[in-house]
Amino acid sequence: MRWRQPSTGVRVTGWLLGPAPRAWRVVSAGVLVFLAVSTSLRANWGSDNAFVVKAARTLLDGGSPYEDKRFLYPPSAVLMAVPEALLPREVLRWLLPAGISGLLGAGWLAALKLFSVPLCSRLAVGGFAVLALAYKPYVNLVLIGNWTALSAAALPFALLLAHRGRWVAAGVVVGLAIACKPMLVPVGLLFVLARRWRGLAVAVLVPLGASLAGALVMPSPSLFFTKTLPFLFQGQDAYALPWDASPIAVLPRLGVPQPVAVAVAFAGAGAGLWAAWTRWRRPDPEGDGGELRLVETACMVMLAAFLVSRPSFDHYLLVVLPLLLASGVREGSMPRSPWFWLALTPQLALVPWPEELSRKRRAFKDCATLCGLAVLLVRRASRSGRVTLEPVTTAGSPPRTEPECAATPAESASRTAF
Repeated sequence: MRWRQPSTGVRVTGWLLGPAPRAWRVVSAGVLVFLAVSTSLRANWGSDNAFVVKAARTLLDGGSPYEDKRFLYPPSAVLMAVPEALLPREVLRWLLPAGISGLLGAGWLAALKLFSVPLCSRLAVGGFAVLALAYKPYVNLVLIGNWTALSAAALPFALLLAHRGRWVAAGVVVGLAIACKPMLVPVGLLFVLARRWRGLAVAVLVPLGASLAGALVMPSPSLFFTKTLPFLFQGQDAYALPWDASPIAVLPRLGVPQPVAVAVAFAGAGAGLWAAWTRWRRPDPEGDGGELRLVETACMVMLAAFLVSRPSFDHYLLVVLPLLLASGVREGSMPRSPWFWLALTPQLALVPWPEELSRKRRAFKDCATLCGLAVLLVRRASRSGRVTLEPVTTAGSPPRTEPECAATPAESASRTAF
């Protein structure tokens, strides 16, 4: 008999899944409160959310929200922004940062629940505080109040419902998120891969119905098609360029011709879609009940969309990052690889960068992280189900019932919920 010592990854995972001390909970809550309060006291808080509030107030005043070219959301978002428009600015100053943090925290808890991680564990309590402190796009998203936080909360909840077989409910969650901001539109491919047509129909009809209702109550809704969509398809303008992390915008700033940059970005997106299809067909590792396949497929679809999205900002990665971090409790997941953490290095708040790179060229770092995560997921999807041979020895006088060599797949096909 030979005793095998648990690997370092197993020991670390076991420690992270242990209950968090009370001091951890106090410190974690203090970190989140500090970030929300400090953001509320800043003069430039809520810059992106201001466009949404302005659009809702314009509607209440009888005007068309799409007269402002900076308002880029569907008509349904105008209706959902009306409650914000009715609140005084000083109230929003304190509610908005706390609300954005709450949405991100809800998405984090849903991602942990998907992988059956105890919500009072060290990973749940300390992991979110570390993410808030060390990951710069978190602070940026809380500062600008962008509705990306809604998608960051909706995607983990939708995947949790899908894993439990409730695909129609998952479609409702995705549809409501799309009605606020059409970021989760690519997730519709996940419903197609799973052949959950009712869930897909709900995810499509909910935002369409809400947008039709919004268009009926506003003047000149056609401006969304004649003014807003062309502005989006052109990648907005020079205002968004310094923050646009899409390869289509970053590569030309490095001297790459625009047609080549577009071809590279779409080639990467095509590879991402192929990887999502391949990953969905590949069985999960032993001990996984389908959660890892569901998460990695959804994240690959979203990253493929971010490669060609114009613009593609740094906080978009918060839609997929909590799910990928939570998947680290599974053997063979992306966070178990040092390359995953290397890809996140450009976004860490503790890494010193030259002043020129930190401000005017921040999009280069964001693009590096986006492409790095996409490449890692494509590489994982391209792995084949190799078969290894392990010797099996038997002892005693009874006839041997096992072969001398037993073929054991490197990643066995465990039964999933799909």
